[in-house]
Amino acid sequence: MILAVVGGKGGVGKSTLAYNVGAALDSREWRRSAASASGGAVVVDADLGMADLPFARGPDLHDVLAGRACPVEAVREGPVRVLPCGRSLAGARAADLGRLDDAIRAVEREFGDVVVDCPAGMRADAGVPLAVADACLLVASPAPFAVADAVRTRELTRELDCGLVGVALNRADDADAKAAETFERILGAPVTRVPTDAALGRSVETGQPVAVDSDGAVVDALDRLGDAVRAAKRV
Repeated sequence: MILAVVGGKGGVGKSTLAYNVGAALDSREWRRSAASASGGAVVVDADLGMADLPFARGPDLHDVLAGRACPVEAVREGPVRVLPCGRSLAGARAADLGRLDDAIRAVEREFGDVVVDCPAGMRADAGVPLAVADACLLVASPAPFAVADAVRTRELTRELDCGLVGVALNRADDADAKAAETFERILGAPVTRVPTDAALGRSVETGQPVAVDSDGAVVDALDRLGDAVRAAKRV
């Protein structure tokens, strides 16, 4: 399955959740395995101009989309498998988005589930991963002004026939229960509140999924998101 993780605007924690949902897709045993071995989905950083996921020396998505590297060989092993994206403007300019479909499908054939961290907002390149994906997860802030951004993103997913498996309301605590109800009613999809957690915030920087050094509510929320994706696969 190819899952696109989308957001109406930047700064909502989309990349962080894409990384951790990728880990959670392995199984309910991800807490024990996450610290020691690769597992779960491959997370593809498809934000060609503002990449956020862990990066190391070697071929990246810029190279793949420029025809200079094999997508399977560009996948990095680690606590979460990642196909990273380069950070250079020259690399972004050389990348041909028309190659993205083939690249992601090649990774899916080799590894299984793929989670694509999409560009934020309504930029033209945000629609390309959605057109490739089987389904999507929408990440939003619980702030009232975020509803309009989420609605616009939802409309784009409908136009591209990309089913919405759920909404992750990030940094949402008990006081945001009403906001969760509003998002669920307007977007017509189940909403999972992901509470504020320092381990979640630093997981991409350290390269360790949140389950390695956290427990409780945030891990339960990630389990629920993983379950929603697995349920969509069975449909």
